Amino acid sequence: MLAPLAFILAIAILVTVHEYGHFQVARWCGVRVLKFSIGFGKPLWVKKFGKDQTEFIVAAIPLGGYVKMLDEREINQEAAARVSYSNEELNRAFNRQPVVKRMAIVLAGPLANLLLAILLYSMLFMMGVIGLKPTLADVVPQSPAALAGFEIGETVQTVNGRAVASWQDFHWLLLKSSLNHESVEVGGLSKQQEEKKHTLNLSALRKAQANNDAFASLGFTPQQVMMPARVGEVVSGSPANNAGLQIDDLIVAVDKQSIATWQDFVGYVRVHAGQELAVQILRGGSALTIHIKPTVQMEQGVAVGHIGAAVKMLASGLIVQQYSLPVAMMKAVEKTWDTAIFSLQMLIKMLLGQASWQGVSGPVTIASYAGQTASMGIKVFIGFLALISISIGVLNLLPIPVLDGGHLMYYMVEILTGKPVPESVMAVGQKIGLTLLGLMTIIAFYNDITRLITG
Repeated sequence: MLAPLAFILAIAILVTVHEYGHFQVARWCGVRVLKFSIGFGKPLWVKKFGKDQTEFIVAAIPLGGYVKMLDEREINQEAAARVSYSNEELNRAFNRQPVVKRMAIVLAGPLANLLLAILLYSMLFMMGVIGLKPTLADVVPQSPAALAGFEIGETVQTVNGRAVASWQDFHWLLLKSSLNHESVEVGGLSKQQEEKKHTLNLSALRKAQANNDAFASLGFTPQQVMMPARVGEVVSGSPANNAGLQIDDLIVAVDKQSIATWQDFVGYVRVHAGQELAVQILRGGSALTIHIKPTVQMEQGVAVGHIGAAVKMLASGLIVQQYSLPVAMMKAVEKTWDTAIFSLQMLIKMLLGQASWQGVSGPVTIASYAGQTASMGIKVFIGFLALISISIGVLNLLPIPVLDGGHLMYYMVEILTGKPVPESVMAVGQKIGLTLLGLMTIIAFYNDITRLITG
């Protein structure tokens, strides 16, 4: 149940923030809001609040939401329900507002998602992000990395002049660069502390962007960090928590099989999904045995076990990137901006046929990732929420009718022409927009089903 619950929680947070952006700016602009709904379909909870008696609704299908504002174009529908408005109230209708106010209200939803991502990333950077030191354990012969002259034991320091602090930074900078460049300049430091300069060809990465192992196509192997199987975090309500596993417990064996590292423990748990495990631990010098039954989660079509515990980071090959509030906020803004621009660039590449549509994911994949990240701890789940929030913000800014970006496009035309876009044109645009969204939905579900079947 972890995956669907985590998915519903994530969608509820992201949709609420998005719709609250529309709602709050509409109120600031003097527009009367009739309804604020989280979810679609049959209302499960309805309550009126405020001087405008706005209906706040929680509906049965938690896959979206909406804010309904007073709009003269819908008054005929309201009349059928015997609802009438005074001239004073009609002056607060959305359609009567200046175009700048209407643009602000529409733009507020996507911006709220981007601001949420900045807030979440700021929290992460203040809490401390753990990363792997960007040191090469191996370089595959005849690979792009080998042809560029990389050496075993070399530590990457820069990509096109931008500093690299962790392996995750290195991966991200190369992935971004691959969208616009055939090659990049990479600076490193050898085991002998000699500065190195490399020109790395990215063509292999450009071709393999849709694959999970795309980075491996360059021939890099990160230095593995072998960590003792000591518990550093236990997720509340998880199998580990329910079994009594505690922080600082040292796991020494599972089902009488010796455990030397955290990697050994994770590997054993993953292949014993749904099976009760006898876990032998050392706690304060005393030997104990507890029984844990890993949950079953599907990852790329394979049943994998999770218990909801994380390792205590003790290894020298790991780094912690932790910042003060001002620096964390600057880093969060940069991260959000980079991710949003990368998402737009990838979408453009897909539309031009220069990138695979296999990278598009639907609700099944998102639910799977929600469950996986939730089982890995609060920090990983926060990062997942930030990433999906950016995706929602960017998607809604696309100039597609029925999306916020489509309405912004209409308002830009209104500013240029001096008059609103005719309703007949908007009706045609709505059909086109729904068709485009339908096609994207079909692609997303097709990719989800393909991943489930083929792994």
